[in-house]
Amino acid sequence: MALHKQDEAYAAFEKDPESFWKYQAEQLVWHKKPQTTYKKFTKKLPNGIEHDTWQWYPDGEISTSYNAVTRHVEAGHGDNIAIKWDSPVTGSKQNITYKQLEEDISILAGALREEGVRKGDVVIIYMPMIPAALVGMLAVARLGAIHAVVFGGFSASSLAQRIDDSRAKAILTASCGIEGAKGPLPYKPMVRGAVEQAKHKPLKVFIWQRDESRWNDTDRLAGERTWQRVVKGARDRGVRAENVPVKSNEPLYIIYTSGTTGSPKGVVREAGGHAVGLNFTVRYVFGIRGPGDTLFTASDIGWVVGHSYIVYGPLLAGASTILFEGKPVGTPNADTFWRILDEHKVNTMFTAPTALRAIRKDDPQNKFFKARGEKGGLKNLRALFLAGERSEPAIVTMYNELIQKHCAPNATVIDNWWSSESGSPMTSLALLPGVALNFNDHKFYTPLPIKPGSAGKPVPGFTIRIVSDDGAPVPQGEMGNIVLGIPLSPTGLTTLWQDAPRFHKSYLARFDAKYIDTGDAGLIDASGFVHIMSRADDVINVAAHRLSTGQIEQAISTHPSITEAAVVSIPDPLKGHAPFAFIAIAPPPSDPAALLADLNARLRHAIGPIASLAGFIAKPGIIPKTRSGKTLRRCLKEMLEHAVAGEWEKEVVYPATIEDPSVVGKAKEAVREYFEMGEGKRLKAKL
Repeated sequence: MALHKQDEAYAAFEKDPESFWKYQAEQLVWHKKPQTTYKKFTKKLPNGIEHDTWQWYPDGEISTSYNAVTRHVEAGHGDNIAIKWDSPVTGSKQNITYKQLEEDISILAGALREEGVRKGDVVIIYMPMIPAALVGMLAVARLGAIHAVVFGGFSASSLAQRIDDSRAKAILTASCGIEGAKGPLPYKPMVRGAVEQAKHKPLKVFIWQRDESRWNDTDRLAGERTWQRVVKGARDRGVRAENVPVKSNEPLYIIYTSGTTGSPKGVVREAGGHAVGLNFTVRYVFGIRGPGDTLFTASDIGWVVGHSYIVYGPLLAGASTILFEGKPVGTPNADTFWRILDEHKVNTMFTAPTALRAIRKDDPQNKFFKARGEKGGLKNLRALFLAGERSEPAIVTMYNELIQKHCAPNATVIDNWWSSESGSPMTSLALLPGVALNFNDHKFYTPLPIKPGSAGKPVPGFTIRIVSDDGAPVPQGEMGNIVLGIPLSPTGLTTLWQDAPRFHKSYLARFDAKYIDTGDAGLIDASGFVHIMSRADDVINVAAHRLSTGQIEQAISTHPSITEAAVVSIPDPLKGHAPFAFIAIAPPPSDPAALLADLNARLRHAIGPIASLAGFIAKPGIIPKTRSGKTLRRCLKEMLEHAVAGEWEKEVVYPATIEDPSVVGKAKEAVREYFEMGEGKRLKAKL
């Protein structure tokens, strides 16, 4: 029986990874073509530890900005649209061609060079979702400098941490962001506060003035510049900067990942491997063939998804990218995403499951989607990709049925799994698997059938294994720690910014540098599909049974009225720990005991009696999330532990990436209310 094209592509990668990645590198323009594809060597750390590491294309030199913009203009595609800006929060839309983008980038790069930014310098970008943000990223790359994008709206202290860690030469920012219905969010207090708090002082701050809320011109500190004035001056004087190539293993950017404690980790993205890997995956995984195609990634440039598939991926392919400033609901309604698919003739969309949950809550009958689909407005959509958190099967199944009926032939929902560290999907189903073997193979082979609850199969570049806590392989179909073989795909990290010992401690030490530790838990089924069940520290040990929070959430979410669920552990005197759920349900349960019995019946059917819930709290708006949609289970777990111990006033620690800090307060209030009455009071007495 012949292999499916996706399995054939992965088999080619496994058989000869060096030849595979040599072929992918040949699809780009190099200023110095690499003679070596892959190099392995031993790294010695300051603390005396040694470990194997690797480099991709170590003797090559490349300019990412040249490959993402300039080469398309030189190839005669300058009039093609590069960026389609759609901002329902301001009522603005703008199309920017590759020729216009090339001009804007070269002028800003020239202006930054005049202001002292050089190759190897770090520039922090603290921006809303406006075209200037993408111009800023690409202008920094054009100079051979390094950008560190920080989500616009992060607190002054979080921004100060990143200024100090990166030792940024300059900051590119704006006068405000727009927080949906809340209106303008001035950035001045955060930027000023961060510069004041930081030990390292950036030399310059460039401010893009927005009419919605301006940065007062009469109250300027030394080094603060109005971005538009600086660019106008450079334009008038004919200042331009050419693309500066860098060595393949020099950084293109730093992206900071936050934990609940400690300083953020600066993931370093190397220029050569990043360009090769994204040029490959935007085609292979997301099915973007090149000029004429449009990718809509509903994320933010502050996250790795935004870096990879709002900015660099689609531009490397010469396609159009949607730059969206808004929310899935409330700007103005739950039709916003589907309007964008319709108006801009989007071929591939990428978002987080949390956005689809928000839409489903506002439009449970999917009337907006159906209305546009019935008029033929969604016929260009080939796939809806989901990532950022686990996608429960119910929402995958619902949207898959919708798009198969209303979108392109063979259109499908595709879950995929990746991280800031990987830089691109580690697992997925591929829309254009043929390009892995022949870069002109733009045939849309019928994708592998989806398995709701699975994140697909491994993507070439990532070798995925499931191991026990001591690093031994676990039997097929059993849950364990998900680890990655070394080396990672060219998009993957090889170190942390100026902190190699922390890289070793965070990713290599647990399994003796044999694997990269992803921190996730899951399984691989008999068909080779990977199931990401939870973060490894979200696995609940119940009477010596390892249970995944994802498995439990998946089972209880089969209840037709539950729109969202988050499961964490609670101390139990007999089992050690037991599962406890926070759920959103409509309408609120009139008989909590009956609902608990129903949910536990579902768990017995799906997992077994050992998975029974100790209890649940049903209330909307009490599940804290990051801005990228990940559920902060650790916060909920802390609340329960404090409640059981009677430590009501103890603070719950949450990361800077939290979407809405007020949710933590609402959840704490709900937990206290639960444990002071009814079922909760009896449960606490038992515990």
